Amino acid sequence: MLGLPRSTEFNKRISKQKFYEHLAGTAALKRFFAEQVKSVYWRNKIAATTMNIAVGTAVTEIEVFEIHLNQPQIDENVLRQIDKVIPYHILFLLEYEGKHKAVISYKEAAAAGSKAFAIMRYYYTDWLTLDEMPVKREGLNIDTIYEKFVRQVAADQLQSNDEDSIKHAIEKEEKRRRLKKQMAALQNKIRKEKQLNRQIQLNEELKNMKKAIEEI
Repeated sequence: MLGLPRSTEFNKRISKQKFYEHLAGTAALKRFFAEQVKSVYWRNKIAATTMNIAVGTAVTEIEVFEIHLNQPQIDENVLRQIDKVIPYHILFLLEYEGKHKAVISYKEAAAAGSKAFAIMRYYYTDWLTLDEMPVKREGLNIDTIYEKFVRQVAADQLQSNDEDSIKHAIEKEEKRRRLKKQMAALQNKIRKEKQLNRQIQLNEELKNMKKAIEEI
């Protein structure tokens, strides 16, 4: 799968019950998992022990989990809970009616030596055939392979240059997203404002926000 060497293959079906027992969310989250997820397969383990790559400093191994769905969407909190349960980095491949969607988040240890992870925004591809999937192994160490996976899945959802680390690129994208949300709220406020002086003041704030986004 994804052109990965046979040495990385596990192809092991994981019981839904095993995940279900560890879901720490609400009753609604458990219902989403039960209703949306048909089956889970551990397809690959990408690590220095399974293929000819160097060890990483931030990433020890990457698991490829294929999740077969009963419907063409999954609640993101289900993925987030799985990511919290598994103390390794994960590339998800969602499967529905023969098509696949790759999903990945930037995930890093919450503290040095900790098995707890901080999970940032998730990125998704479109529904594609496996041959169309843009996710390809690139890099000579596990850190680089993981970073490339995130960039490949995110594509134009992540505006950055190659000099930015993946963490820095995502942090900048999050700043843009927050500012754009604030801009939308401010534009709505300007439309409702009746006083001319106040409109001028708010438009100046809007201009400064646009400039801040351009400078990120």
